[in-house]
Amino acid sequence: MANFTRRNFMSFAAGGTMMLAAGEVLAHDNDTKAYPFKADFPGPHDPLREQENKDLVNPPATDNGTLPNLRYSFSDAHIRRSSGGWTRQVTNRELGVSTTIAGVDMRLNAGGIRELHWHKEGEWAFMTYGNARVTAFDTDGGWFIDDISAGDLWYFPPGIPHSIQGIGNDGCEFLLAFDDGGFDEDSTFLLSDWFKHIPPEVLAKNFNVPVSTFSHLPSPKDEYIFAGKVPGDIASASPQKGKKSKQNFTHRMIQQSPIISAGGEVRITDSSNFPVSKTIAAALVEIAPGGMRELHWHPNNDEWQYYLEGQGRMGVFASSGQARTFDYRAGDVGYVPFAMGHYIENTGDTPLRFLELFKSDYYADISLNQWLASTPIELVKQHLHLDDQFMSALSAQKNAVVKNNL
Repeated sequence: MANFTRRNFMSFAAGGTMMLAAGEVLAHDNDTKAYPFKADFPGPHDPLREQENKDLVNPPATDNGTLPNLRYSFSDAHIRRSSGGWTRQVTNRELGVSTTIAGVDMRLNAGGIRELHWHKEGEWAFMTYGNARVTAFDTDGGWFIDDISAGDLWYFPPGIPHSIQGIGNDGCEFLLAFDDGGFDEDSTFLLSDWFKHIPPEVLAKNFNVPVSTFSHLPSPKDEYIFAGKVPGDIASASPQKGKKSKQNFTHRMIQQSPIISAGGEVRITDSSNFPVSKTIAAALVEIAPGGMRELHWHPNNDEWQYYLEGQGRMGVFASSGQARTFDYRAGDVGYVPFAMGHYIENTGDTPLRFLELFKSDYYADISLNQWLASTPIELVKQHLHLDDQFMSALSAQKNAVVKNNL
């Protein structure tokens, strides 16, 4: 998989601006054919934002009710800059409905270090660009070190101390996901912060060194993400003391054999193939142009999404006659509350790639097509008043990503 960029977003935005000069917003009818919608906004408004969210401006006729917002862009998130890189977060403070998972987008320059730290929450991460070196220390006293690149991921259970460093010529960027929607970067347990809040004589007693050793400790404000030297090869950088951990905290997700469907492919990573990941399960989904993530729902938890590449739209059914449609592109976060039915269409002419994340140790979904195919025919007919052609088209085999070839 190529490195993920926002190139598709920028080219789309440029095209949208030219269209809006004529006072039009691109929308879609029920036959998915594009047509110009004359937006009547005589007061203040933002044409570019309206173009990016066309299904809010001119929603499908099937939308109804008052579902909460299920979309937020990292591009709208505050960036925290440091000497070694930057970070920004999307939590339930930015996306109120997101109670199960919070996300952080982090960039480390070459040599940039996310300092030694730990969390109360489990940390799951997906590399979107470049190369990184991660370290960890387990509860059995074992050390772990690994070099990873785009398409790889890691998981550090709650309380496990770890670090991340950008390596190679240009460092790295990655998505962090924490198993608590209320997570806050400032709640991290930092090594430098703790040292500054321990009396020097206690430090001296603990490490059996003179008190003067701790007279020039750095400020925690200068650490967090700080500039460092690009390390040597992993063999020379491995710890010389202690023992190697028996646990594997990293996983090559992109190297998994995908589940291939007519409209794209899916890679699933949970505790069945990445045993250490006990609180977050994930799927990496690719939808080809014209394809769609089939109508489905998840029976185990809410779904938190991160859009990596391309553009798409998601329709969500919340029961009680409520349904909404949202548009997404690279860098956006999507959310589907527990058990709500939904689909995701690729609305562009390039592949749509995104992550599905769940606060769970296993991945699960229910396919509408497969369910109906596995239900007595006459029972389905009496419910929906559909003909034999529809019944024959039902598939007892799950096809996660579909494409209509008619």
